Amino acid sequence: MSEIKQKVSQQIRDARKAQGMTLKQLGEKLGVAESTVSLYESGNQNLTIETLQKVADALNVDITTFFK
Repeated sequence: MSEIKQKVSQQIRDARKAQGMTLKQLGEKLGVAESTVSLYESGNQNLTIETLQKVADALNVDITTFFK
C-alpha cells in the first residue's frame, strides 16, 4: 500500500473515532455498508475524490484533513 493511501486511511479512521462514530454510523451517513467503510479505513478500497469528499462531509471535516 502506498504511503499516501495509508495516511489517508488512517486519517479517516482517526476523524471517525474522534467523533465517537462507529463504522456503522459512518456507513449510514454515506449510504454504504459498514464493511465498505472498513475497507476505506484499511486502505483496501480505492477512493475517488468524490467519495473522499463525501466522507469528509459526513465527518464534518475539510477534505484536506485526510492529507495531513
